Amino acid sequence: MSPRFVVLSGCSGGGKSTLLDEMARRGYSTVPEPGRRVIAEERQCGGRALPWIDPEAFCRRIIEIATSDIQSVTDDLVIFDRSALDAMIWYDRTDTPLAPSVREQILHLGYESRVFLFPPWPEIFEQDEDRRHNWAAAIAEFEALCDRLPSYGFETVLVPKGSAALRADWLEEQLG
Repeated sequence: MSPRFVVLSGCSGGGKSTLLDEMARRGYSTVPEPGRRVIAEERQCGGRALPWIDPEAFCRRIIEIATSDIQSVTDDLVIFDRSALDAMIWYDRTDTPLAPSVREQILHLGYESRVFLFPPWPEIFEQDEDRRHNWAAAIAEFEALCDRLPSYGFETVLVPKGSAALRADWLEEQLG
């Protein structure tokens, strides 16, 4: 049986990391968001691959880290808070060229065909030191994911709003 690489994606500030924490608490193997890890690494070394300085370099780093994440996991079921797919869609929505070989690499990383999308939820959206973009940018990001993921063969499944526990129960049902 092939490993299952489940992707949580969608609107910034929609509750992905909170659900990921709940799934980890329940014993699932999880991988934290690569974007936040890139930001932490870049800040530590004084780098410029930050979304508000050099978004293309930031997305390249996300792809590198997400690819490394896939290659290093050993469990049969792993839940990812975002993935290389998110970076690939950024290239699409900004009309920034992405080498076809990199796109193919991303599409063959083995992510499950269902991507769980977190809808915009203004009541919980918060900007912080790492999430500097505004609500309109978060909506645009979500809409691009909804629009583009199916064109790459992914089915998007909207995650219902609710507490972390309710969302975790729902996700467990979806994962079967």
